[in-house]
Amino acid sequence: MNKVFEVRGDYITLDAFLKATGAADSGAHAKERVLAGDVKVDGEVELRRGRKLRGGETVEVDAERWTVKSAG
Repeated sequence: MNKVFEVRGDYITLDAFLKATGAADSGAHAKERVLAGDVKVDGEVELRRGRKLRGGETVEVDAERWTVKSAG
């Protein structure tokens, strides 16, 4: 299932995105998930928890697919 996440500012970091969508319970959990290779951005495993998502990216985690949409 494809869901849409709208960024409220200029960007959201990947770890904050995981917390906002419920894919991680805390910042530490988000870091663990990213470093474990559980998260893909645009079809590629992303290992940078500080990756800035500005809109247009697709994030996959736990068999869910999110399209990141820019607020502007």
